[in-house]
Amino acid sequence: MDSLDLQVLSQARDWFTEGRKVWLVTVIETWGSAPRPPGALLCLRDDGLVVGSVSGGCVEDDLIDRVRHGERVDEPSLIAYGVTKEEAARFGLPCGGNLRLVQEPLHDTAWIDEVLARTARHELVARQLDLQSREILISSAHRSESFSFDGRVLRAVFGPRWRMLIIGAGQLSRVLAQMALPLDFEVTCCDPREEYHLTWDVPGTQFSKSMPDDVVVEMQLDPHSAVVAVTHDPKLDDMVLLEALKSPAFYVGALGSRGNTAKRKERLAMFDLSPQEIARLHGPVGLDLGGKTPAEIAVAILAEVIAVRNGVALVQKKEGSAVPSGIVNLNS
Repeated sequence: MDSLDLQVLSQARDWFTEGRKVWLVTVIETWGSAPRPPGALLCLRDDGLVVGSVSGGCVEDDLIDRVRHGERVDEPSLIAYGVTKEEAARFGLPCGGNLRLVQEPLHDTAWIDEVLARTARHELVARQLDLQSREILISSAHRSESFSFDGRVLRAVFGPRWRMLIIGAGQLSRVLAQMALPLDFEVTCCDPREEYHLTWDVPGTQFSKSMPDDVVVEMQLDPHSAVVAVTHDPKLDDMVLLEALKSPAFYVGALGSRGNTAKRKERLAMFDLSPQEIARLHGPVGLDLGGKTPAEIAVAILAEVIAVRNGVALVQKKEGSAVPSGIVNLNS
């Protein structure tokens, strides 16, 4: 679940506490081309103010108009948009897309408090809503879980479904961590060098002064984990790569030129890594966007991580760069 949806829940709680009537709107199903995926969340206030989104804008306008004209549901209700081509065009759903939503009134915020508290502790939690009984249950979730709706029970997952381990605590790492947080990553930065870890100041992230290879082992990397080494220090970067390339992590990348990447692979071949494991290394790290600044490089790295996560071919790479094969869409 996108961390922006946690902001929607936080705003819903605040509005409810102020005495306003509040409704939560969740995308439960889409057909064709739709701007927002199942699970996307919007909060609607009684005066028409909204936070979050469920479409490109026109559906939100219609929801606002309904509330302002007195259409205020008292129990969870289903809403469908784009049933006909004319309606799809009217609500800005491209390519004849269709959209089904659940709109529910907020009667209590205790479950929101629990979700926000547990996700703040980096827990992954699921919120289950029974549309018939209106019962809400909060439970632990697993990274492999995704949003689901069986016609009666809605189950939404909140918290970071993905993890990113960044090796090195320099300026690039700080920008990379800040950008990764709203992309649904739980971020851990590792740097044992005292002159670097004393200046780490990125809220919402975890920091470790342990040796990188130890951190990889402790984290027990899974297919929802990404590792990015950006220290420029082979003693640190190579240590983490030796462990990460043997793990199920969906992405392992290291900063460096094509020449340095070739030398790094030669060093890795001296250890107990197979050619297939070494070939998994994304190097030079990131897509070729022509960037030079830390922020531009961070965008290039995250663009590649997202492409790999979504199973998209890495066509925007520098000629001669290592492009691991066998990319699988982990969101399917």
